Amino acid sequence: MAVTTFIPTIWSARLLAHLDASHVYANLLNRDYEGEIRGYGSTVKINQVGEITVKDYVRNGNLEDPEELSTEDQTLTIDQSKYFNFQLDDVDKAQIRAALMDAAMQRAAYALSDVSDRFAADLLAKGAGNKIGTTAAPITLTKDNAYEQLVVMKNTLDKKNVPSAGRWVVVPPEFEGLMLLDQRFVGTGGTRAEETLTNGAIARAAGFTIYKSNNTPVTSGKYSILAGYNGAATYAEQIVETEAYRMEKRFADAVKGLHVYGAKVTRPETLVLLTASFTASAS
Repeated sequence: MAVTTFIPTIWSARLLAHLDASHVYANLLNRDYEGEIRGYGSTVKINQVGEITVKDYVRNGNLEDPEELSTEDQTLTIDQSKYFNFQLDDVDKAQIRAALMDAAMQRAAYALSDVSDRFAADLLAKGAGNKIGTTAAPITLTKDNAYEQLVVMKNTLDKKNVPSAGRWVVVPPEFEGLMLLDQRFVGTGGTRAEETLTNGAIARAAGFTIYKSNNTPVTSGKYSILAGYNGAATYAEQIVETEAYRMEKRFADAVKGLHVYGAKVTRPETLVLLTASFTASAS
C-alpha cells in the first residue's frame, strides 16, 4: 500500500505495534550446517555412520577382521528463495517524522520469517516418522484427553530412544486452552501467565517444552501437532542481498532483499505427528 494517504496528517513519533504471530518451528531446527551454504541452489551432504557390531571377547583368542564402516548420506538443499522490494517516495519522506524506513525493514524481516516458519512446520509434518491419528480419523481433543496425548507422544519418543534433553511440542491455541482446564496440567504449575517464556514457549509438561503457534498446519479443521527434539531436522538460511537503491524513474528510495533457505528432516523417527481436531466449543 502506498503511503500517500498519510500525507495530509501529522505523523506520530510512535508507530502502532503489529499483532504478530510467534515464529516457532524454524527455531526448533538445528543450524549445524548453516555455515556451509553459499546461496540459492547450494547443497550440503550429511553423512551418518552406521551401526557397529559388539562381539564376545575370548581370552587368548584372535580378534575377527575389523568391520568396514558404513555411512548413509542425506542432502540438505537450499531450494527456497524469497525476496522483498519496497519504495518510499521523497514527498512522503518529507511528511514523515517517524522512522518509516526502519519500520518497513522490520516488517520485511517479519514477513520473511513468517514464510520460512510455515515452511518449517510443513516440512516437519511431512517428515515425521511416527503418526497418531490420521486425516481420515483424527483424534478429537477435549479437556479430558489433551494432556493424555502429550503423554502418548512422550512414550512414543521414549520407545525410539530419543534423548530427553531438548524435547519440544508445538500446539495451537485451542490445545493450550484445553490443557488449562485440566488439573493434571495446571496442578503441576506447568504454565502461569506471569511465567510465560519467550519465542512462543508457554510451559513445560510431560518432558516437553511446549510452544504455542498460530502457524500450526491445519487443513479442513485437522491440525498437525508435532513433537520431537532439536536433533530431528536441520535448517540453513542466508540473507544473500540487502540493497538500498535510487529508483531511476521516480524521486524515491527503494530497498530490496533476498532470503534463501532450506531444511531437511534427518531423523524422522524422532518426530511424532498427532493429527487432531477440536470440538466447536474448544475452537
